[in-house]
Amino acid sequence: MFAAAISFLLYQAVTSAFVYFETAKQALSERATLTGKTFQIEGAVLPCSVKDLGGANYDFVIYSGKTKVQIENHGVPPQLFKPNVDVVLMGHFIGNTNVFSSNQILIKHSNQYVAAHPNRLQPGNASLMCQKKA
Repeated sequence: MFAAAISFLLYQAVTSAFVYFETAKQALSERATLTGKTFQIEGAVLPCSVKDLGGANYDFVIYSGKTKVQIENHGVPPQLFKPNVDVVLMGHFIGNTNVFSSNQILIKHSNQYVAAHPNRLQPGNASLMCQKKA
């Protein structure tokens, strides 16, 4: 009985620790199978979509091709967070909606990406993402 309980706990730990990685487009196309699962979603930050809600809460949109996903992030974005920068977010879809709740933002870049896009990875300021024109 004890061995069965330990085996079950190990199985739960291993399967719940497994994290899925999807582009925004893949995540929406596989939406039904991702319900209730924690996974990573990748996309670029849509310009003029970042809203600082206060208390380290931010709403914004990521895109992958023509696909867009609304994000509710709980936590301060990293310094390099800004429009058109690729990000990877850890979280889950909220209920049966296409809104993704995140508590971690990672900037996705490599040496090749930095070389190809030198101006994209300058430090950003989430509160100054888009200025309204008068």
